[in-house]
Amino acid sequence: MVEHGGRDVSVDDGRSIEEWLLLAQDLVPVALEKAREVKGFSGRWKMIISKLEQIPSRLSDLSSHPCFSKNTLCREQLQAVSKTLNESIELAEVCMGEKYEGKLRMQSDLDALTGKMDLNLRDCGLLIKTGVLGEVTFPFPMVPNSTEQEISIHTDIRELLARLQIGHLEAKHRALDRLVELMKEDEKTVLAVLGQSNIAALVQLLTATSPKIREKTVTVICSLAESGICENWLASEGVLTPLIRLVESGSAVGMEKAAISLQRLSMSAGTAHLIVGHGGARPLIEMCLAGDSVLQASAACALKNLSAVPEVRQNLAEEGIIKVMIDLLDHGILLGTKEYAAECLQNLTSSNENLRRTVVSEGGIQSLLVYLDGPLPQESAVGALRNLVGSISLDDLISLGLIPRLVHVLKSGSVGAQQAAASAVCSLCSSVEMKKLVGESGFIPLLVKMLEAKTNGAREVAAQAISMLVTLSHNRREVKRDDKSVPNLVQLLDPSPKNTAKKYAVLCLVSISSSKKCRKIMISYGAIGYLKKMAEMDIPGAKKLLEGLDRGKLRSLFVRK
Repeated sequence: MVEHGGRDVSVDDGRSIEEWLLLAQDLVPVALEKAREVKGFSGRWKMIISKLEQIPSRLSDLSSHPCFSKNTLCREQLQAVSKTLNESIELAEVCMGEKYEGKLRMQSDLDALTGKMDLNLRDCGLLIKTGVLGEVTFPFPMVPNSTEQEISIHTDIRELLARLQIGHLEAKHRALDRLVELMKEDEKTVLAVLGQSNIAALVQLLTATSPKIREKTVTVICSLAESGICENWLASEGVLTPLIRLVESGSAVGMEKAAISLQRLSMSAGTAHLIVGHGGARPLIEMCLAGDSVLQASAACALKNLSAVPEVRQNLAEEGIIKVMIDLLDHGILLGTKEYAAECLQNLTSSNENLRRTVVSEGGIQSLLVYLDGPLPQESAVGALRNLVGSISLDDLISLGLIPRLVHVLKSGSVGAQQAAASAVCSLCSSVEMKKLVGESGFIPLLVKMLEAKTNGAREVAAQAISMLVTLSHNRREVKRDDKSVPNLVQLLDPSPKNTAKKYAVLCLVSISSSKKCRKIMISYGAIGYLKKMAEMDIPGAKKLLEGLDRGKLRSLFVRK
């Protein structure tokens, strides 16, 4: 290494930051003079000269910052600038003496020098404009009574995060290594220090040329996405496109972490739109077919989240999602993957008749029914079947064995699965033939029992199903014969706004109020008091039922007299 003024700029001999500043300021005019004397490679040296001329103003901005003398990043930056200036002087001398090994080699060296100058100028600008100097120098606001050790840890993390924004790739490599370690040791503290500028720096590293850098960066971003507190920053800083590229062609670790990140970020409807808009659906669908269990599960979950957004469902269908989800129902490696597939099909079939027909034609109903026979949660599969029953004939319903499976779910399924099954019954009641079939299949006693469920949603859908079934005389007789039907329905006359089952309870009670026995039970359980309040609220059928009960009460009074 050539020395200038008796000082070797490649050695950190304990100089103060002020001495490094003076050294850099002294080297600029020397470098400019040498560069202007070079005759060959004129285009490249003109570019180098233009960058050398920008350095004094950057050094002035840096040295005038209030935190200049307190910050190790400034000192390191001045060392890097001095080293680049020294290299410029050396190359100029070699060019003037025409002592270079070859023209192409020298062109490459000059291009590398230009790149280093760009990096120096950029990093000096970042130190000033982004507030990195202040972030690293001033203590982060701490919880009262924080220890010196805690303050020191926060300061170290902030400096580490700042290093992701400046310096050469190898320095960022080391900073990422340490950051990955810290995320494992104390993720909460790292998240407390994190700022949007640090997120932007991490996102930029996702497109680095080094596969190892990309892999470590996506590991950190995956942790940030899973934390649930950086989602908006990640999306706004453009993380989706590089994550999608990693899903397409990253390393095994990179693909896994990118898929998990998209899985978490896709929980937001706005971000889900962006993922589909950036072409993220196709690589996720292909990942479902890849065979790796973890990748398959992450991709299926992300697609399930995307399918929850109505506006993108058609796009997903055009990418072939329906066939893939049905295949996962049949052959998914992990049990959770099958559950995600069932949820995805439930979402896709919730509002689009064309998608429903596609699921039916691809054999989706058979796969859902086989899934129901297994040990997995049944709610989503029953919900998907509820969406599909209107798209198949009565004969197909019978031949496929859907009815007995729904009965089984109502008998022994979870509350959510039972609610979905009761909702499926509502969908089944589209014709007289279907209502008759449902009534004869043993649903009514199960629905009456469900009126006692703890959740309002389950009680509401059970009452709705009964109100649709009792339009047939056979089904009305079934309801009347059940000793629990009237008491349970009267309990649902509570006029509270939270009780959304009351309108269906009234319809059910009106249908069976022709029975003297039922009217007596209604009165004995306090129906009149409830109905007076509901009549004032204009609940359909409440006034009519109240009048009928009042007349019956009056007639019984005369009979007793």
